[in-house]
Amino acid sequence: MSARVLMVQGCTSDAGKSTLVTALCRWLRRRGVPVAPFKPQNMALNSAVTVDGGEIGRAQAVQAQAAGLPPHTDFNPVLLKPNSDVGAQVIVHGQAIGSMDARHYHDYKRVAMDAVLTSHRRLAAQYEAIIVEGAGSPAEINLRDRDIANMGYAEAVDCPVVLIADIDRGGVFAHLVGTLALLSESEQARVVGFVINRFRGDMALLQPGLDWLAQKTGKPVLGVLPYLHGLQLEAEDALPRDPVHKTHARLRVVVPALPRISNHTDFDALRTHPEVDCRFIGPGQTPPSCDLIVLPGSKSTRADLAWLREQGWDDAIARHLRYGGKVIGICGGFQMLGRFVHDPLGIESEPGSSQGLCWLDVETTLEARKVLRRVDGRLALGEARVSGYEIHCGVSHGAALEQPSSVLDGHRRDGALSPDGQILGSYVHGLFDHPEALAALLAWSGLREAVALDLPSQREAAIDRLADAVEAHLDTALLSQLLAVPGGQACAR
Repeated sequence: MSARVLMVQGCTSDAGKSTLVTALCRWLRRRGVPVAPFKPQNMALNSAVTVDGGEIGRAQAVQAQAAGLPPHTDFNPVLLKPNSDVGAQVIVHGQAIGSMDARHYHDYKRVAMDAVLTSHRRLAAQYEAIIVEGAGSPAEINLRDRDIANMGYAEAVDCPVVLIADIDRGGVFAHLVGTLALLSESEQARVVGFVINRFRGDMALLQPGLDWLAQKTGKPVLGVLPYLHGLQLEAEDALPRDPVHKTHARLRVVVPALPRISNHTDFDALRTHPEVDCRFIGPGQTPPSCDLIVLPGSKSTRADLAWLREQGWDDAIARHLRYGGKVIGICGGFQMLGRFVHDPLGIESEPGSSQGLCWLDVETTLEARKVLRRVDGRLALGEARVSGYEIHCGVSHGAALEQPSSVLDGHRRDGALSPDGQILGSYVHGLFDHPEALAALLAWSGLREAVALDLPSQREAAIDRLADAVEAHLDTALLSQLLAVPGGQACAR
């Protein structure tokens, strides 16, 4: 078997590449086509643990779900997790190989491309179709040399490319025409059409622009996807663009937007819940009064701990607890709640130790081996079922662990619950995702008899909604031709 490959590249970051790949994977799955998602290189702090014991970008785990597959490291062979403005941890085939600054990684790209093509070949031998997501924009001139994420990959495997742009940002025609103009002749020839994303308005007013675009470039517009209001799908990396503040919510939750926040998708269930107002609080913003403070995961725990202090969060948490509020720390946030965080090997930054917030009697040491595992267990709060995954280098020790926040996989203790019941720490990402865990944690925080919310079912519904949009608004006949699958409908525009 040799899979047909179609690549989605974007004019900008957050143009809709991830969502279009997700939609196409579900659309093909509905047609009975064995399909796999693929992103050669991802840069993101939202990651997921795979069935083969590695980690990949969270968006690729969602795309795997759309394709009806468990997440696998071949779906995202190279993952970069930034730990500073100029450096990142490099993860190849799911395993961290070390940290590199931008210059060293540029030299490493030849090796990284070998990993990308190895994964591509394995997927091509197993599936009939591969839907590939590019990274950022293919028109970044300074990144063209040794590119493995966009046209460098497309040229290496000789696949067609669809270019997507976000009309909600403005300047959509300039984005598309300008991006195409900055590509080489062979790369331009590889672009088989355009998709315009997040349109809201009168299509009749847009049509002259679509006609001009097709005439100007000689490339068809494959369709215009509507702005899907209320779509709940995990973000690849950036914090939510359109935060919704629920003025009549029964529970208020605040989360510090750490400079190196990781896996902020942990809060999707809270943001989605109709009775919960969950807000990310950025630099310079005063933490508002609330019922629950959640310290999120971090890719640079000690640096983000220092940022918390600079922003006055240590005093805010002390005041919050004094008035009876609850606090949860997840992964790096759990480590911050302890007495010390030690990094003797310089795993995240310069070697050294930092004093924690001292609310839990634990100390954490960062070690070279990263813990990567999918977990299932029971919370200490009402024996509610909890499921998720662990991704951390820290190993914690201390008396607080004698009262764990959960028991995982039948026997292993996780995290800590303070003696007064006000503070909970856990290494589990996805802590709020299971409906039982969410209900128990909301009740513990003060929201009893909350409306039930099933986030996994909502994610499935969101993926189906995206596939419906493909069916309704894209030229599925042309897509079917490109992928050599049973025909679809030409989009009426």
